[in-house]
Amino acid sequence: MSYEPRVAAALSGATLRQLSYWRVTRVLQPEISASRPVLYSFRDLIALRTFAYLRGERSLQSIRRAVRTLADIGETEHLSSYRLVAQGKKSIALVRDEGAVDLVEKPGQSLTVVKLGDVLQSFPLGDVEVPNLLHPRQKISVDPEVRGGHPVVEGTRVPFEIIAGLVRDGVEPEEVADFYPSVSAEAARDAVDFADYVDRSVGRQAA
Repeated sequence: MSYEPRVAAALSGATLRQLSYWRVTRVLQPEISASRPVLYSFRDLIALRTFAYLRGERSLQSIRRAVRTLADIGETEHLSSYRLVAQGKKSIALVRDEGAVDLVEKPGQSLTVVKLGDVLQSFPLGDVEVPNLLHPRQKISVDPEVRGGHPVVEGTRVPFEIIAGLVRDGVEPEEVADFYPSVSAEAARDAVDFADYVDRSVGRQAA
């Protein structure tokens, strides 16, 4: 499963410029391909959404320090396997079953109380609402087992952009079923709405 940068940006809440900067500074290198064509994995999306979620409350410098601290304390798994949350006024914590560890202000210090934000759910980021990762629209779904996680019309294997393309070419949402019987008019509208969101995310500036 792979995601080109424009779709990775739309699903993660990061901007294309942030993705590029994070690649250059090695904060997060795409798991599949870091050179052209740049391709992100589903695990990368989880990590990117975590970064975008944290960027609403923490500086990039704090996030970079947290990533460095993870490496310093021997945590070398893919970043998507860690639960990182904003802690206190400035810090970021690594949440574990047995508690949490400060990664920024007092690296390595144990913490006892942490509120976990679920980065799979939708969340506000600047002037946009980053969509739910698994259902970026009500009738659009992202399932790693279906087309490698590419956004499709829910209950089908039809990519959202194919349906959005039909409607943009003049096919009425109610007529899409003539081409794709399993795609309802409501699903067609959601496909166009999500495609519009992806297009807008390409030009979005960092929050």
